[in-house]
Amino acid sequence: MNTLPAWARRHLAALRALLVFTVICGVLYPLAVTAVAQVPGLRHKADGSLASADGRDAGSALIGQTFTDAHGNPLVRYFQSRPSAAGDGYDPTASGASNLGPEDVVDTLPDPALVKAGKPDPNARQSLLTQVCARSKAIGAREGVDGSRLYCTGGGLGAVLSVIGPRDASGAVVRPTRVVSVNEACPATPFLATYRGVKVECHAPGEDVGAGRITPVRGGAPARPVVPADAVTASGSGLDPHISPAYARLQAGRVARARGVSADRIRVLIDRHTTGRALGFMGEPAVNVLQLNIDLDRTAPSRG
Repeated sequence: MNTLPAWARRHLAALRALLVFTVICGVLYPLAVTAVAQVPGLRHKADGSLASADGRDAGSALIGQTFTDAHGNPLVRYFQSRPSAAGDGYDPTASGASNLGPEDVVDTLPDPALVKAGKPDPNARQSLLTQVCARSKAIGAREGVDGSRLYCTGGGLGAVLSVIGPRDASGAVVRPTRVVSVNEACPATPFLATYRGVKVECHAPGEDVGAGRITPVRGGAPARPVVPADAVTASGSGLDPHISPAYARLQAGRVARARGVSADRIRVLIDRHTTGRALGFMGEPAVNVLQLNIDLDRTAPSRG
């Protein structure tokens, strides 16, 4: 005869269910998944797809990494990865995108007093457009190609104006009375001398340019830039270990010169590490940067 009160029986039943499901879901299921993951063909991926160089783990083939010196400067003898918005770059614990969109074109300029004192301004922020422009300019200089892009100034900033004046019903400025280059802090010389007959001014410290109509300027750069899009934008996860074959080929000449080998030899390595579309139709061909650099060290050791 059960002498336990109803409330005690309910608690005892709940405790038994907790113990049973703990054993099933917390012990047996993880052990079963782990056992399946050790099956030949799956074990390498389950263990992190580690890539080795000279008998040591050099990283994961599934997570990108940077190839820079102690000061963050790109090492010229290695292929460079795409930018990353995950933490300080390729941080698996901070995977994510910048969440900046195509309309993010206005920089938050730093406080000139802090700049003069040599201190960073925590409130300053580069727009997505300026980030793209700056990266493209830097890559162009590094690779010896034209790094210009549409809507970018020659100095690597977003070419954006605040056009102030009376507007029509659609919001378009009918007659500009003042024009400010929003991403060029004074005393900079604006990238454009005049706009619709009005002299373009630099952005004075603390000036609110929101009253004007924000107008990106297309400029005269090639419609198809030399520097590919993946070289100047981060992936959605911030961990993408691949670059496009176009970006890899763009870097071939620099790497060849640093290694003292022919560019053709480097291009053969790029082709060797280029994978096609998944299932033949999904995604784009890609090059795994870590695996390419490991093969590069093995077949064409650096002279330095």
